[in-house]
Amino acid sequence: MKRTLVLLAALLSAQNSLSAVEPASPGKPNVVYIMSDELGYYEPAFMGGRNIRTPHLDRMAAEGIRFNNLLAGSSVCAPTRCCFLTGKHGGHTSVRLNGGGTPLRAEEATMASMLKPLGYATGGFGKWGCGGRDSTGVPEKHGFDVFFGYYDQVHAHSYYPPYLIRNSEEVPLEGNVGVSGRTYSHYLIHEAAMQFIREHAREPFFAYLPYTPPHGLFDIPDSDPAWALYKDQPWPEPARRYAAMVTMVDRQVGEVLALLKELGIDGNTLVFFSGDNGGADYFSSPEQPRGVHSANENPQTGVEYRGKKGTLYEGGLRVPFIARWPGKIAPGRVSDYLGYFPDVMPTIAEVTGAKAPADLDGISFLPELIGSSAAGREQQQHEYLYWEIPGWTAIRQGNWRAVKPPRTEKWELYDLAADPSESQDLAAANPELLAQLTARAAKAHEPVQEGTFARTDRHERDRRAKFGKQDEPEAAKPKAKAQKAAAKKVKTRP
Repeated sequence: MKRTLVLLAALLSAQNSLSAVEPASPGKPNVVYIMSDELGYYEPAFMGGRNIRTPHLDRMAAEGIRFNNLLAGSSVCAPTRCCFLTGKHGGHTSVRLNGGGTPLRAEEATMASMLKPLGYATGGFGKWGCGGRDSTGVPEKHGFDVFFGYYDQVHAHSYYPPYLIRNSEEVPLEGNVGVSGRTYSHYLIHEAAMQFIREHAREPFFAYLPYTPPHGLFDIPDSDPAWALYKDQPWPEPARRYAAMVTMVDRQVGEVLALLKELGIDGNTLVFFSGDNGGADYFSSPEQPRGVHSANENPQTGVEYRGKKGTLYEGGLRVPFIARWPGKIAPGRVSDYLGYFPDVMPTIAEVTGAKAPADLDGISFLPELIGSSAAGREQQQHEYLYWEIPGWTAIRQGNWRAVKPPRTEKWELYDLAADPSESQDLAAANPELLAQLTARAAKAHEPVQEGTFARTDRHERDRRAKFGKQDEPEAAKPKAKAQKAAAKKVKTRP
């Protein structure tokens, strides 16, 4: 562990201590975006969740703005990250499969490449998912000065891999064999993110923190203080581990916010926090069919969002979403603005003065963040929102939502104002409206053009690293299978 930390420190070019950093003078605003992999809509306490403690996120929401209807770009990991990074919806992106390493095209712009001409330092820490090693989609080819973590999302399923990746090169983690070991990878990823912020406190920076917890194998060290809060709860152990991982991420969000204050850059830093896609009905049972932590069931009212991760019903796309910017965003606000991940890139462009690409599908929601007077204009609204993944298509216009599930050409139509659970298909009663929506959906789709690999051996090695340097060891199979079985005791409500 000590050798790994020393290596990491050297790779990150650690500078002087925190006390030696001078406060940055106000200039171009910094942007920090923290994304928690698979965190469900209703799971955090600030969204009404009753099981999981999230005091730092609760405070962040109280000090900023909570968005009730800012939806994910997709319902699975890699496609939603591509929508987020490129400002495009799923009909125009290059990553629509969720295989793990599908690459961005070489010429595609991202938030990081958009900010580089303005002199921003750009760092990413966590799970990339938009191009395996030796492909056109690696982050260092898309504007990131540094990316440390996992490039392939299969690699990211384990918190004890034998190595992590920094700018396409391996950083060994001492004593790890895939599903167990001595070096908990997420601790190193978080510390690297904190160090990046320290090092660039006196210049504008963009810190993208797509943290993997609570996704993957539900692992957290017993020594982590978050585990003590849940170890005696009357839930299956994976559900307890999951809750502890969310509270761990909450603690680390608090550490990021505290660091910004210590550095004197709190008021010049816009911080976002969100999930990445809709939650899963993890740890379900006949008594709790939507799972122990009820990702898509309102704990106060019992109203459910249909579907979950992997579907394009509302439950597959709803994520918790908050933003904080002291002195710019009025505290304690709640917004019903209807938007999604493609909106983040144009918003950051407007905040920073960057030139956004012309082919974006998103619109800036800066007036919703800071008010129309401060933004100098009224908030624009979407004509429609569009999603697609293999087998699924969905389009939303206001409160009307059309969905085409897999293995059928039949579209369904729902009025979310009267039926947020999408339980009453109104397609037969509204043929003209359905025709309008499906025609727009057809125009929104373009054939996918994926990036390419120069070679695939290192990418395949990363995928095997989920279970160690070689193929999955026999000792790993019982634990992996048990967690997989516990997590997949789910069913999507009709």
